[in-house]
Amino acid sequence: MEEKENIQFQLTDQLIEQVEILIEQKNDKELKKLLDEYHYADIAEILDEVDLEEAMYVIKLLDSETTADILMELDEDNREKVLRNLSAKEIAEEIEELDTDDAADIIAELPEERQHEVISKIEDLEHKAEIKELLKYDEDTAGGLMAKELVKVYETWTVAGCLRRIRGQAKDVTRVHSIYVVDKQEKLVGRLSLKDLITAKSEQKIAELSNANVDYVFVDEEAEEVARVMQKYDLEAIPVIDQERTLLGRITIDDIVDVIREEADKDYQMAAGISQDVEADDSIFKLTRARLPWLLIGVVGGIGAASIIDNFSGNLGPYIILLSFVPLIQGTAGNVGVQSSAIIVQGLANGSIGNNVFKRLLKELLLGLVNGIAIGLLAFIITHFIFGAPYNVSFTIGIALITVIIMAALIGTFIPIFLDKKGIDPAVATGPFITTSNDIFGVFLYFLVAKIILGF
Repeated sequence: MEEKENIQFQLTDQLIEQVEILIEQKNDKELKKLLDEYHYADIAEILDEVDLEEAMYVIKLLDSETTADILMELDEDNREKVLRNLSAKEIAEEIEELDTDDAADIIAELPEERQHEVISKIEDLEHKAEIKELLKYDEDTAGGLMAKELVKVYETWTVAGCLRRIRGQAKDVTRVHSIYVVDKQEKLVGRLSLKDLITAKSEQKIAELSNANVDYVFVDEEAEEVARVMQKYDLEAIPVIDQERTLLGRITIDDIVDVIREEADKDYQMAAGISQDVEADDSIFKLTRARLPWLLIGVVGGIGAASIIDNFSGNLGPYIILLSFVPLIQGTAGNVGVQSSAIIVQGLANGSIGNNVFKRLLKELLLGLVNGIAIGLLAFIITHFIFGAPYNVSFTIGIALITVIIMAALIGTFIPIFLDKKGIDPAVATGPFITTSNDIFGVFLYFLVAKIILGF
């Protein structure tokens, strides 16, 4: 499988060129024959590389069932351009081929006036009603993620009656992960496996086969919490209910993968000091606005560290060599802080960190002590035997490193936990914030330790 993927990757440029030639020649038959050999995700990747006019040519050529899936895989900016060049009726035709959750996502990307126009063109009244219902929910909640397509049965049905009825439901569901059991009030009461249904006697009641132990999420649950639940219990799909336990829809793993990826991208940008969700091809103004605040924090931190160095430098006298190791102190403090905060942020995200803050801080204290002793000893040996620094200066650098590493580990641990308790995304604690704070405190502790040991 991996070898095939590599071959496809190597042929990408050649394939795009071939597609462009067939479009130029208006050779629809050969173009369609060529694209029929590829998955819709591959076709979307091709369309992301060609110009808009060529992309529109392919969209108009292929059937709606294929192009609907292609639309979902297109880069967001390219999808926006394609949708602008389709009529409301053409978009409605594409949407009717999609599951309700994907259809609602597409419509949500349109301007409000255009949304109403497209919805009015949808001929399937049930599909239209379900899409309109989904559009009411915030996109970052379970309601915004769920699809209305699912297979449900009533607990009063017999197995024979159930099998007849679910055939009609299953044709609208891409994958049947579970069969959900409801009562007369449409409230979720359990789930049913296909195996149990197939092997049961025809006259048995569904209530006898139903498993009441069913995981679910509430419709207003945050997307991150839904992702955490599905990861924890290794679920391929999960039902969505309201406060009265009425079954509203289901969320499948493909939607959760998107949520996890988006959260990872956001946290990565936050850790790198980018405060907004941006793309590489965004405008210079938008990119500057996202990056500049954290860069300014770094500048303030640098000025603070420089002020501390300036305050101590006049008294160093014979110990002026200490200034040469300021970058070592700052770099080590920053690295230790980012390491500690990254582990804590990850633990907070996956729920593996409990409420015992003291225990976590104690662990980081011991870890910082062990790492500090190892690094401090190495620094002592290098500075004394290689750089030729006096014994007392090398000893000071070693002790200062131990102190700074412990301090950085504690800051890197405490700040993300504190921010999380305050309802602030702990990812903001990583990167420039931790690095800058540790630079300032690290330099201060370095000279404070030096002043205590060396007495200048």
